[in-house]
Order: sequence, then C-alpha cells, then structure tokens
Amino acid sequence: MAKRWAWVGIGVLLVGVLTACSSKDTADKPVPSTKATTTPKPTATASRAWYQDYDPAHFATDVRRYAKQAGVNPQLLMAILYAESYKPHDPKFERQWAEVDSNPAFGIANMHKPAFDETKRGRDFAKRRWEELPDNPALAIEAAAWHLHDLARRLPAKRADLYTKDELLALGYNAGGGNMRIFARGRTAGTQAQSYLGKIHKYWTQSAGALKS
Repeated sequence: MAKRWAWVGIGVLLVGVLTACSSKDTADKPVPSTKATTTPKPTATASRAWYQDYDPAHFATDVRRYAKQAGVNPQLLMAILYAESYKPHDPKFERQWAEVDSNPAFGIANMHKPAFDETKRGRDFAKRRWEELPDNPALAIEAAAWHLHDLARRLPAKRADLYTKDELLALGYNAGGGNMRIFARGRTAGTQAQSYLGKIHKYWTQSAGALKS
C-alpha cells in the first residue's frame, strides 16, 4: 500500500541497486502464471510495454470486473490505483527496489506481502504468489478489490459520521484495518493517512470518468 518513497536522491541509490542486481538474471524474469489473466485494454501506444504508458484508466475493464465480484465501489478501487501511481511500475524496477526496501510493495496497487497472503485465502487466486504482482496488473487489481471487501467486513456496525464508508476503506487500505476501525469510531486520521485520503478525493472525479472508457 501507499508508503511514500524518499525520491530525493533516488537516482544515486538506484544506480547502486542496478549494479548490484545486474548478475541476478532470474530476478528480472516474470514468474510463470498458472491462470489466464485479463489482457490490458489496447492503447494508442500498444507497441510499448503497459508500464511505459501507465494510466489506471487502461485497466477500467478489470476494475469494473473485480469490484463487482468483490462487492466494492469501482470508483474507489480506481481512485486507489491513481493514488498508488506515484511510483514507476516497471516490474524490473520494483524487484530491484525491493533489494534495498525492507518492506516493499508490489504491483500497481502497491500491496505488501502480508496483506496479499491474507487476502488470497479461499479465493480464486489462492495459489498465486505475491511475487507475481509486478508482472500482472489484473492480479493486482483483483487482490486489491478483495482486500477492500475484507476491510469492509471489519468496519464496526456503529460508526461516527466523520468519514464515509468509502473514505474509511481508503484509510484502511493505506493505514491498516486496525487504524480504520479507530477512525470509524470518530478519531481523526493522522497526517499521513489524511494526505492519502486527500489523494482519493483528488482523483475521485477522474476515476469516474476512467470507468466510462
């Protein structure tokens, strides 16, 4: 999930990472998939890799599909993808960054391994691996949708009116289910969580438009 990277000086650090990882050929190879996934919607730059012209709107079909399956608001799911688009989603870059990040997040929804492993239990993608997320946007969207579904089930029956349900789910996606429940009871989110919620609001209208494409 959204963990703001310290981008200042990232070029210098990444040069060292690329050098250290240059001999690890297998780290750059996509993990074989055991299940067919949805093909991203073709764009005007179809000759380029999807992550070289990344826009969450290109995956509107997957967002609508998996949001419906999980029973969550597709506009919220799309807004989360926009909020998480601040970093490059080149699979090679993600794996190399994981070499120096003690708690990396993978895929276009920036999901951490514990969240993915918990979410996949009993689901159609139960046999899939977190390590597949950088190469598989559809799997990342599916996992994010069901994670939101699970967060919704953890909301208390009686909630304060400080935040809407979708706002609470966005806060839970960013700050965790435990903090989400605290916010649901009326406590104001901290600076980082509130900043994330601000991004959701920023992309809300744009997300609605993307889903119509």
